[in-house]
Amino acid sequence: MATFIGIEYTTWWFLVVGAVFSGYAILDGFDLGAGAWHLFFKDDKSRRIALNAIGPVWDGNEVWLVIGGGALFAGFPIVYATLLSAMYIPFMLFLVLIIFRAISIEFRSKEPMKWWQSMWDGAYSFSSIMLAVLLGVILGNVLQGMPIGPDLEFDGDWIAFFNPYAVMVGICTLALFMMHGAIYLIMKTEGKQFIKMTLHVRQAIIFFLVSFGITTLYTLIYFPHLSDRFKSEPALFVVPLIAFLSIANIPRLISKKRYGYAFAFSCISIVTLLIVVAIELFPVIILSNEDPANSLTIYNASASEQSLSTLLIIAAIGTPLVVAYTTFVFWTFRGKVKMDELSY
Repeated sequence: MATFIGIEYTTWWFLVVGAVFSGYAILDGFDLGAGAWHLFFKDDKSRRIALNAIGPVWDGNEVWLVIGGGALFAGFPIVYATLLSAMYIPFMLFLVLIIFRAISIEFRSKEPMKWWQSMWDGAYSFSSIMLAVLLGVILGNVLQGMPIGPDLEFDGDWIAFFNPYAVMVGICTLALFMMHGAIYLIMKTEGKQFIKMTLHVRQAIIFFLVSFGITTLYTLIYFPHLSDRFKSEPALFVVPLIAFLSIANIPRLISKKRYGYAFAFSCISIVTLLIVVAIELFPVIILSNEDPANSLTIYNASASEQSLSTLLIIAAIGTPLVVAYTTFVFWTFRGKVKMDELSY
């Protein structure tokens, strides 16, 4: 099999897809988390400030999801087809919610009526919460495995996806995003709202630590296959160690009021947790819980080598441009939120 600097093209594309989805989790994670906090703000000004904290960046953050879906389709078309057909209902719910979230942000301040604003505030917060949960539900099903038949197609019932473990991972994902979003809102607000967010972020940290601890314990007991690679290659334990230390460092930095560093370590926590997932699964992408031989891997579910080599060139050109654009937007809108006539 062809390689580039000693690494197979399929492995390279596995890394590319993982990197893009990691970028999405970091970027859309904090604005989904900010949306989950929205109804905790009781007055109109506080809600508008929270909306404008993500206003310049939320739609750009969602571009990473589009890129991730495109990268998965291009590099691993069989995985794309099986995953989306298997989770047709959850993905349709996800699309409906992401549409309602977008129009809630745009429509909320278009009319002065109280009922109008309250309706869109509720839709925005609910859709943000459910989007985070659905992302976790999808991840939970990928972790525990899915009923994949010998034809590499889904061989089960869609309702089975809403199982206890998947819901548990969904709640843990929501908690992680709420912590991530709370730290972001601390950096973007001031005055009473800033003080309120410093209290909320402590609640979010407790929520995440409890849900993460329960989910991790359940995973180790009921899905021991996910720790096999770490047992066979102990050096890999450095990754979950970094994740643990990053998570533990967040409350310390919050207590010292070093919120920028806390946000950076929140990003590191998200990335390292996803790397742990990648290590647990590799080279499998979707595990078959009927027969491991039916699992979708980077080898039996990938595009041709020629396609992958061409796609890697495109990714090498396009990815730095997207990163540069994202960095420029965040640098341009850095600092505390300032309201003006163009604000939401």
